[in-house]
Amino acid sequence: MNTKLIEWVLRIAVAGEFLGHGVFAVQGKPAWIEWFGIFGVVDAELATRLLFFIGILDITLAILVLIKPIRIALLWMVFWGFWTALLRPIVGEPIWDFVERSANWGAPLALLLLVGWPKTIKDWFR
Repeated sequence: MNTKLIEWVLRIAVAGEFLGHGVFAVQGKPAWIEWFGIFGVVDAELATRLLFFIGILDITLAILVLIKPIRIALLWMVFWGFWTALLRPIVGEPIWDFVERSANWGAPLALLLLVGWPKTIKDWFR
């Protein structure tokens, strides 16, 4: 199997997932703004601002993964994808909303494993 082809499929999939969510966040998706209240952020303006910055980070990571999949960024994407999927049942949506989003963390994890688990701290930034 051509590992470069698999890598590019994963890079595009991960970029698409983070770009899509990033655009929703920058647009201030109302349901997501409401979720901040569960964690004590009741000011909608503050939640909107936080969501905007999260969206910018997601979009930046989407672009970065297409340019160069840096391991530390991929690790963040794994954790962020897992957290945002897990957030669904925490805010009251069915557990199946978490299950459905397995690719949100699974694809960045697969890409991280494909590019190689780092052996040193320095390798995380390559």
